[in-house]
Amino acid sequence: MESSPPDRRIRGMSFREVSVENRLSVLDRTGNRTENRSSVLARNLDRRTVGMKKKETIIPGLSLFRRETPTGLSSLSYEPCVCLVVQGAKRVFFGKETCQYDAENYLMTSVHLPTMVQVVLASREKPCLGLRLTLDKKEIVSLIADTPFFLPRRKTSERAMVTGKVTPPLISAFQRLIDLEDTPEDIPVLAPLIRREIFYRLLADEQGERLCRIALEGTPAHQIARAIDWIRENYTRPLRIDVLADQIGMSRSTFHHHFRSVTALSPLQFQKHLRLQEARRRMLAERLDAATAAFEVGYESPSQFSREYRKLFGVPPKKDISLLRQGSAGFFS
Repeated sequence: MESSPPDRRIRGMSFREVSVENRLSVLDRTGNRTENRSSVLARNLDRRTVGMKKKETIIPGLSLFRRETPTGLSSLSYEPCVCLVVQGAKRVFFGKETCQYDAENYLMTSVHLPTMVQVVLASREKPCLGLRLTLDKKEIVSLIADTPFFLPRRKTSERAMVTGKVTPPLISAFQRLIDLEDTPEDIPVLAPLIRREIFYRLLADEQGERLCRIALEGTPAHQIARAIDWIRENYTRPLRIDVLADQIGMSRSTFHHHFRSVTALSPLQFQKHLRLQEARRRMLAERLDAATAAFEVGYESPSQFSREYRKLFGVPPKKDISLLRQGSAGFFS
């Protein structure tokens, strides 16, 4: 017959009661620390972004953003990066998927993705404040090699864009990285160390295995990342699925399956989104008409371009660009 553990008393509580009490206390303190550090980081970003919508810092790969009002949908191509919103909230749409990130949840994308973005919580008194740090694949591979327990051990979704819980150590590392702007002479030595710490925190997080799969040679996710790079560099050319699948070492059906698992889009949809977003950018920035922009990004039929443009952005090209120029939507996010 098994005996129950001794009921040791500590300050009037049993051992079991102390364990439960300590666990609850740790959880409460962790939550409070995250909230407090997010508030400190929000004040820091507020100070550094007054009068700006976006700021490229002198720290390689780090940019800050600020919005004082909610925005309509705007097109944005995410590169591999981690994004934090320390005040307010943003929502990202890709394929039929939606991710929302805020002070409690970071956003991470491990491949280039064409998306639609919306600031959903912001005001002049409490602007939406956040940052973006690009991911360094070589550094991540180096960390995986140095730390074998990061190697994927369980089957997880291949989706390239995910959210994860913000932790006090992650907030602390970003705070120290941003503060290097005040001591530029320290950036060459300390910035790489803090970036490595941030990548370590991401790999150690619940979403770390997704990052491993993209970074490691030979995994299906890594093969799809190679295909994405090819499409991005050749988006104006006709897309031959069989040739691209063979190029990365997959059958056509396997390629389709894994591509959609990673991006939430088919290869042709992915290319279409890239073309339409680039055409939109050129019409706005270079003042091209719709037909010229369509031909420049690879369309042969202006009418097909207009149909697909309207389906993605909700309005015809001419009206959309007019609205963007009037400031009715925030194009550059």
